[in-house]
Amino acid sequence: MPFSSLGLSAPLVSALSQYVAPTPVQAASIPVVLKGGDVLVTAQTGSGKTLAYVLPLIQQWLATRIEKPRKVHTLILVPTRELAAQVTKEVLRCSVHLPERIKVVSAFGGVSINPQMMALRGGADFVIATPGRLLDLVDHNALHLNHVAALVLDEADRLLDLGFADELARVLALLPKHRQNLLFSATFPESVQELANQIFHETTRIEVESAPTEMPVIEQRAIEVDTAQRTPLLRHLIKTEGWSRVLVFVAKQYTAEHVADKLRRHGISAVAFHGELSQGARWQALADFKDSQFQVLVATDLACRGLDIVQLPAVVNYDLPRSAVDYTHRIGRTGRAGESGVAVSFITAESHAHFCLIEKRHHLSLPREQIPGFEPKDVVPAPSPSNGGIKGRRKSKKDKLREAAARL
Repeated sequence: MPFSSLGLSAPLVSALSQYVAPTPVQAASIPVVLKGGDVLVTAQTGSGKTLAYVLPLIQQWLATRIEKPRKVHTLILVPTRELAAQVTKEVLRCSVHLPERIKVVSAFGGVSINPQMMALRGGADFVIATPGRLLDLVDHNALHLNHVAALVLDEADRLLDLGFADELARVLALLPKHRQNLLFSATFPESVQELANQIFHETTRIEVESAPTEMPVIEQRAIEVDTAQRTPLLRHLIKTEGWSRVLVFVAKQYTAEHVADKLRRHGISAVAFHGELSQGARWQALADFKDSQFQVLVATDLACRGLDIVQLPAVVNYDLPRSAVDYTHRIGRTGRAGESGVAVSFITAESHAHFCLIEKRHHLSLPREQIPGFEPKDVVPAPSPSNGGIKGRRKSKKDKLREAAARL
């Protein structure tokens, strides 16, 4: 099925020459979004969700564009600066052949607000923003949202995970009641359902599950190692596996800096990537990593979503993700666009039980490996008897009342 069969205009189709055909989520979503109703889409990370809403919304803007001063037609809310930059790039790339120039403004925190306020002079057609910075611009009277025709919540589950619920409520109160609402999410937890119930009317629900032939080819490995031996083992794997580039996930900003420094001391080019870096430093690190200017990017979960790194051969979970859901997003940074990849998780004695939980949530059962010279010596702690402190095991009030009644 070509893009031209989805109802897109010729200028938009001509901007898609690098794509052979639409992905399943694009084929399912684009015709529905073009009709103008509310749409809720669930599809895995890396499935092409951005183009699924960018293309039809650009076409709608072309049909309803307003002469200067420009009014915000489309507001796209995203959880991170990196995703804001990526979506902005896609909008601009898709609009290169349009008969009218589209004005796109990207707004996010961590940088000075003044250039973003200057960019909004004269209005904007598309605004891609994180919720906090968007509200800052509204408070500075640099932006008005009373003419928004379409609202997109991209990575909606992540928006809520990062604590943007209050900001989202404030943004929704500033928008006109009659608008198109689009929600795109990799997962659909209860919090996302509650958000959808608040804003959606006569919703079309699209859920795209990848067929087995479309699943990324990712070899998953679980290697047992003592906590203190993780960095030496990482160095050993980088050298013996021949990885040209590797993305290493850690739990803390300090760990990212520490591990990157240890690798550099042993002659391996590495850069830390975390939220304390300036926006310019983060962009530069990603650009250099994509261009293979260095070999290892040591990152916090800031990098687990929304980053498209072509031909990344390996991902290493130096620290396991706290959320079982983020395991999928982390390993999904490799094996993209038809490429194969490997995802390695370090399993320490302390993290053994947590990895078992991750396996259970994702219906996995990975064999445990031990690398010669790095065999673990720490003993896996025996499971402690339940004392009511584990989620899902705590006695409910009804259970306590039943027990009291039985004793009486």
